Parts: sequence; structure tokens; C-alpha cells
Amino acid sequence: MDRAGRAAAGDSDAIAESVENSPSEAAFDERRRAVLAVVGFDAETPTVISGYVGKHGLAGLLGRLQELPDVAVLDVAAVVMAETLEAGSALIEALGPLLGIDMAKAWSADGALLDLVRDRNVLGAILTEVAGATVASGNDKATGKVKRGIIRDCLTGSNGRAKVEGWVPRWMAFPPSAYTTRSGVPTVAQSERLRDAA
Repeated sequence: MDRAGRAAAGDSDAIAESVENSPSEAAFDERRRAVLAVVGFDAETPTVISGYVGKHGLAGLLGRLQELPDVAVLDVAAVVMAETLEAGSALIEALGPLLGIDMAKAWSADGALLDLVRDRNVLGAILTEVAGATVASGNDKATGKVKRGIIRDCLTGSNGRAKVEGWVPRWMAFPPSAYTTRSGVPTVAQSERLRDAA
């Protein structure tokens, strides 16, 4: 594997670990496990949608769902829908504002995100958001590593910096926006297509 391949694999591992350790994933896993128990799946089954191998296959599952009260079936349906939503899809961009999703309550930045930000302009804009214009201006010529370090300090309240609460990158907000005028931010493109179609 070449250097770029190793870097991409490392990024993928870091992203997977970030998602796995996030509070949102822990909360969802708790709901998933409750649904697994209700429908009689093994508690270690990774997803509801691919977990049924019980007696009579899907027909057996249908029979089990028919035995449940409506409230329990709705809980099962909610987990199944969440498992099948495609990240970055137009549906996500439509549902986020409709449901009033506040990403700051569901997500917080970690090293996995900051290590992926390579664009100098984007990094500078994020630095301005979390550390302020004075700090960003004073570090305009600093390396990406230094800027990432300052951003991390601001997000964690380390090294004498005030902790910034509730920061979410623009492209993860509802509705999303970009840090530059260049195209290429999928969430923004999806959101714009939805707006234009309305």
C-alpha cells in the first residue's frame, strides 16, 4: 500500500473510531439493543435490518411484529429507518431542518475531523470561528499543524484557551453552508438542490 493509501486507511480507521465512540452512537445503540430485544434478535446483532435468522425467516419476524403493540412497532420502525438513511443524501438534508436537528447537541468535534481538514482557507475560517479574528490573524502564516492545535485547544479548553461549546462545522449544520466559494461540499449541494426544487 502506498503512502496515500496508508493515509486514507488511517483516516478511515480514525473516522470509524470517532463514530463508534460518539455519544450519539452510544444513545442510538441503546435504542437499537432495546428493539433487538423486543423482536427477539441476539443482543450482539449489529443492525436490526440484517439481523433476523430466526424460525421461519421474515415470515416469522412479521408474525412477531403483529404480536407487538403499535408503540413498539413504531420504535422498531424508527430504528430501521435510522439504520437505512444514507449520510449525505438529499433525504438527510430535507429531514434535518424539518425535525429541527441541532447538530451541536448530537455531535462534537474530535481529532478525526480536524486531521481531515487540509484546505488552508477552510482551516483559517474554522480558526476564526473558534479562536476569534485576532488569534486567527496572528496565526495566518502558521502551519496547518499549529492551527489545528489551536483549534483543538479551543474546543477542549486546553492550554489556557477558553472552551468553545457547541461548535459545528458549517457543512454539518442544517441548513449547511461552505467556508469558501468553491463547490464540492456535498451537503451544501444537496441542500441547494432541495431549495431550488421547492
